[in-house]
Amino acid sequence: MPKDNNIPMSSPHLTEDDINAVTQVLETPHLSQGPKVAAFEEAIASYVGSRHAVAVNSGTSGLHLAVIAAGIDEGDLVITTPFSFIASANCILFERAIPIFVDIDPQTKNIDPGQVAQAAEDLTSGGEAARRWLPRSLRASRDQPGELKAILAVDVFGQPADFDPLREVADRYGLALIEDSVEALGAEYKNRKAGTLGDVGAFAFYPNKQMTTGEGGMLVTDHQEWANLFRSLRNQGRDAVMHDGLHHRMGYNYRMDEMSAALGLSQFQRIDDLLVKRERVAAWYNDRLSELPDLSVPGIIPDTTIMSWFVYVIQARTHEIRDSLVHGLREEGIPTRPYFNAIHLQPFYIDQYGYREGDFPSAEHAGQTCIALPFSGVMCEGQIDYVCESLRRFVDESSC
Repeated sequence: MPKDNNIPMSSPHLTEDDINAVTQVLETPHLSQGPKVAAFEEAIASYVGSRHAVAVNSGTSGLHLAVIAAGIDEGDLVITTPFSFIASANCILFERAIPIFVDIDPQTKNIDPGQVAQAAEDLTSGGEAARRWLPRSLRASRDQPGELKAILAVDVFGQPADFDPLREVADRYGLALIEDSVEALGAEYKNRKAGTLGDVGAFAFYPNKQMTTGEGGMLVTDHQEWANLFRSLRNQGRDAVMHDGLHHRMGYNYRMDEMSAALGLSQFQRIDDLLVKRERVAAWYNDRLSELPDLSVPGIIPDTTIMSWFVYVIQARTHEIRDSLVHGLREEGIPTRPYFNAIHLQPFYIDQYGYREGDFPSAEHAGQTCIALPFSGVMCEGQIDYVCESLRRFVDESSC
């Protein structure tokens, strides 16, 4: 296969039915807040087994509303992971609260429940034990840390976090448990659907996700009051009565439009097929890459009864090997991405909180050594062969 093979990093799986679903909406007077949004919400709620689903315009918006519903306010503390897309921490900052990072499990790349338990104990006890969990720039303050309000766990790469011990910690200390499941639609943890493992779950439907609405997200919860609040907050703070002219709280324009919902409904009709196709591509990669030296393929733990493949991420033994492979693949016209650069080492977080290398070693090592390969459900086996043959050649060269 030549270098201009045009293998994209990811591609949505769109059909004529999807296109027709969107164009049909344009022939109606309902372009926003219409029947397609309601139907899409009902479909997702039924699929994951939650009582309520509330559509929003992005996964980030959904996480922001979840933070508000959890009662998180200025100065409050939220335990979360430094290994994620930056939105999972930024949504805490939106409410002027403080993300409290704890390190990750090196195998799954999800937040380490043991460290969460220790952080929760120390932060609720106060004193010097609590301060060691604070961002560096806040540790010298004479003021006592704020109140610990929540745990925000992320289902990294489509594998659910270990939620049973997280639930125990949340219940012990009276904390809200927010599930960032934006990468995990269709995944299961101990036969329970991702999104339903905390008090609220958030999905996202960006074009690289398992299914897409273009831009869009969905909150799922069993809490009626939270669902009502989400519906109000997404619509500028209005309550259920749409035309009374009253805004009962400060809200946002986080609504999902009808065209996006129509695309989501159409995609959702074949969600099982979309997930199977992504699983097949992951299996092709696993089969070709599992024996390569200096590389490890994604590991799925027994508690993950269904893995929902968002991306396909391999890990090099060292960052030097990773960087060499990235350069070599780029020369062959094969795109790659680092997944993820650790949040606490992003420039803004260094400036804001004084983080430095060594603060969260497992997250940092993952950020320096993980590589996302081209991945989508529409990739063919020949494309996988080309990527893997190129990768194998560069691994052999780096091992010489």
